[in-house]
Amino acid sequence: MSDKLSPEEEQPIRYRNLYEKPDKIYIRKISGFYQSIRRYTGIPLIVVFALLPWLTIDGRPAVLFDLPARQFHVLWLTFWPQDFMLLAWLLIISAFSLFAVTTSLGRVWCGFTCPQTVWTLIFFSVEHFFEGDRNKQVKLDNSPWNFNKIWRKTAKHAVWLAIAFATGATFIGYFLPVRELLSGMLPYWGESGILTFDIPPAAAFWTFFFTAATYLNAGYMREQVCKYMCPYARFQSVMYDNNTLAVYYDVARGEPRGARKPKDDPKEKGLGDCTDCSWCVQVCPVDIDIRDGLQYECINCGLCVDACNAVMDKMNYDRGLIRFTSEVELQTGKFRFFRPRVIGYVLAVVVMATAFIYTISSRTPLSVDVIRDRGARLYRINGDDVQNVYTVKINNMDNSAHSYTLTVSGDYPFRVVNYRKVEIMPGEVFTVPVRVAVERKSLDSEKARLVMTVTSLDDESLVATETTNFLGPVPRK
Repeated sequence: MSDKLSPEEEQPIRYRNLYEKPDKIYIRKISGFYQSIRRYTGIPLIVVFALLPWLTIDGRPAVLFDLPARQFHVLWLTFWPQDFMLLAWLLIISAFSLFAVTTSLGRVWCGFTCPQTVWTLIFFSVEHFFEGDRNKQVKLDNSPWNFNKIWRKTAKHAVWLAIAFATGATFIGYFLPVRELLSGMLPYWGESGILTFDIPPAAAFWTFFFTAATYLNAGYMREQVCKYMCPYARFQSVMYDNNTLAVYYDVARGEPRGARKPKDDPKEKGLGDCTDCSWCVQVCPVDIDIRDGLQYECINCGLCVDACNAVMDKMNYDRGLIRFTSEVELQTGKFRFFRPRVIGYVLAVVVMATAFIYTISSRTPLSVDVIRDRGARLYRINGDDVQNVYTVKINNMDNSAHSYTLTVSGDYPFRVVNYRKVEIMPGEVFTVPVRVAVERKSLDSEKARLVMTVTSLDDESLVATETTNFLGPVPRK
């Protein structure tokens, strides 16, 4: 079977009605500088994603989001629902980092590290392995069903499903220990003679849900996710300026485009350097022609750059007809990387990241909340004492149980009437009513500052304080 395509097969359809089914995109296999970068960025991310659930620290997975226990274990740290603000803080830092990268380097996140892009390229690689390069795939799809077509298609989809299942199981392994998850999937004969599984129904559902999502997104939807589902493509133009690096086609150098032989002089034929080979279109994973100008679908993956450079090498032309550059550089030959907006984003990220790291490193796994008892009066007089009643919540966010004592201080010689030391289990929020008293003759104001301090008896580093008000009668004149 010849690999050469007919003119109808060779030229992709560039325009279609919105209600029509999108044509399948056949990607030409290409190698080059940016494909090497993708290997150095994508493969480490895949390895980290796959190995983290298997690593253990202190007898638990290195990263485990234990939703039933309301504990998020990340390496040696444990986060609780009370640490939700840290998550919001981290999301803000990530957003500003994305803004900084996009303003300076365009959509390199989409092109090199986005999971949708990485997994789609993995599926493309499997497709190339079983069905061949672009021309062979077109011929195979247009050929009648026979043994060769059936086994190639079956093998491809079997590997796709295996990759999708591994992805789904690994993802759920961040929420349920992966060894427990996989062992629960192994069937065994129960006491009643029925084939039984030990996997929780919710874990089984979400494992197969993400398996199906990976299979459909990376195997079938592919560029449709980037074009129509991902919101990043829609608001990226807000972050672009004339100095933002992106993939551009050098119109002044390439036009007018036209076919020629390697030995032909393009100037004698009145042509630019573009040979109109359409390789830049055939390698594009989102099915656009970069020669039409900057488009929101472009994910800055650099495939068209590598393809065009390969053609320029064959024609003995200078590289860079399609390249990563900016609009200003194309027009003036000058490029300015450091700009006020980029500097502002970078400074904001550095300041927030530094504060976040300091907060995490100095974080104490103990907190205390003091609430005035709403069921009691503002204060009560008991003999010579004025008393206030509080509800104190002690949150032990450590991985070990601790015994805690409570002391009070403030504007006057306060004392605790009814508190005794308590042992609080890991992750437990212990609520206890506390009565604080002071001699009435010591008070000279209606409101005073009261500081409650909770201290661990077996670990002096675990200390938490909370400031509240102590209310009393109007002082006698």
